[in-house]
Parts: sequence; structure tokens; C-alpha cells
Amino acid sequence: MFRKLAAPLLLAAAVGVLSFAADPAPAPKRKILFFTKSSGFEHSVISWKNGQPSHAEKVLLELGAKNNWDFEFSKDGSKFSKDYLAQFDAVFFYTTGDLCSEGTDKQPPMSPEGKQALFDYVKSGKGFVGTHSASDTFHTDNESKKGPERYLNHGEKADAYVRFIGGEFIKHGAQQEAKNTVTNPKFPGFENVGREYGFQEEWYSLKDFTPDIHVLSVIDAPAMKGKEYERPAYPSTWARKEGNGRVWYTAMGHREDVWTNPTFQNILVGGVKWALGDVQAEVPANLNETAPGAMTNPPYVEPPPPKPAKK
Repeated sequence: MFRKLAAPLLLAAAVGVLSFAADPAPAPKRKILFFTKSSGFEHSVISWKNGQPSHAEKVLLELGAKNNWDFEFSKDGSKFSKDYLAQFDAVFFYTTGDLCSEGTDKQPPMSPEGKQALFDYVKSGKGFVGTHSASDTFHTDNESKKGPERYLNHGEKADAYVRFIGGEFIKHGAQQEAKNTVTNPKFPGFENVGREYGFQEEWYSLKDFTPDIHVLSVIDAPAMKGKEYERPAYPSTWARKEGNGRVWYTAMGHREDVWTNPTFQNILVGGVKWALGDVQAEVPANLNETAPGAMTNPPYVEPPPPKPAKK
């Protein structure tokens, strides 16, 4: 049996960065952009309501207070430029869809130049963090979400963002508990997780993994329910270098109780610290060793015909 997580922590809602208690060797103050434009589906965990921070943002404010991080929360893609990004130590995506289009949330889109500015920013030595639907962003050739082409691996022809983040969302099945095996227990955030972890979550089935990713955990897809997971085990969390910069991604983060869970928070905080460069870890490519069947995607299932309209 895999290790289950402890009961979720109850986090107080916060609307600003909390005061930070100094210690003998405080971490340097870091500024992080948490970008949540949803040109596709907007997840409730990052939705702004009545002008208040989202659930994920409230959690990040708490974590920021503990780790000396300041967050800027934005859904405005038009701001992306070399000068705008220069003020941040890392950029954190929880996004969906083609961010160069206004899309679902009607927030200002990113320009193609802004997209390239993100890549250049990270290559220069900065950090990038992505959770959950950050892999459901900038799909290759805007491929259909329903057609069989969504199930193909594109290799070097994949969108530049897919190559950058390290993988691409295909589909998800019903929420369920799933076992994840830790492949590098020495990586920041995984030191106390144990050999396995798992919890109720909306688990993504992923594809088009960039060959140089350093896999941190692998999900036991064959044991899961649903056609989406009829495939060999594949990565669920990883890290990679992008030039002089650092990219870290986890497929977790759909549910509110995941964001308040201590194990998820430990994994996330470790990933953010590594992306910032505040902790060190080598990330050699290990996809073939940790998940040799990862490039085998699930079978395509024709969607049911639409129900006839009621008369």
C-alpha cells in the first residue's frame, strides 16, 4: 500500500503578504509572479471572487510568509516583456490554453514576443514553476481537444512551450487516489515524503516528455481506473534546466485540499526553492531509467455522440 497523506491543514485566508519572522540566517527576499490567465478552462482553485485572492493564492501567501517570498498575482498576459519579467526571481504558471488569445477569462493576452520573453528570461538564469494545468497550455498546433491528434507525440515538432515545460496534457479521467513513486528522494521537498505518496486528485495523463527531464515521481497508471490511464507508468513531477535557468513542474494542484496538504506543500516549496536557485540539486536526464514506457500514450476513445436536443 502507498503512503497516504496527513489530514489537510487549515490555512487562514489572507489578503496580503504576512510578516516574516527573521532567523539567524534568513533566506534572501524573493519576488515571484504567480500567473493564472485561463484562455481555456479556468480552475476554481485559481478563480478570483469578489476581488479576493483565489484559494491557491491564499495558500501561497502563507507559504511566502514562511519562506521570505513576495508574490505578484496576475492574469494579464500583455505585461510579459523583458523589462516586466526582470523584476521577478521566478515565474509560476497555473494557466490553460493559448495564452496569446483572450480566450475564456477575457483577460489581456500575451503577445508572441511576450512568450519568447518568458523563454529568454528563464534561459538567462531565472526560475519557472508550473502546477497542474500549466501543461494544458500552448498545445502543439492548437490540436483538437477531442480528436485523435491529441494523443500523438510530436517530439521536436511540439510547441516550444511544451519543450520548455517538459510535457503536455492529453486528458484526465475521474478523480481517484493514485500511487506515485518517488524517484529522487534527495531532491528538495522530497526528503521526508517517503518512497510513495498518493491522495485523491484529478490526475493528468501526459505526453511529449522532453527527453532531458529529471523525473522526481512516477504515477502508477496501470493500477488506475479509466481508459486515460491504460498505459505504462509516466512522470507526474519533474525538473529540468533551460539554459542557465531552472524549470520545475508537477501535475498536482487541482483540488483545494491538495493545496492545503502538508506533503504537497513540502514538494511544492522544495520545487520553488530549487527553481529560485536557493537550494541546489543536480537534474540529469533520467526519463528512460525511471519511466521507460512514458512515451506510450493511452488508446484514443471516440467520444459519444451528442445527445439529441429536447423538443
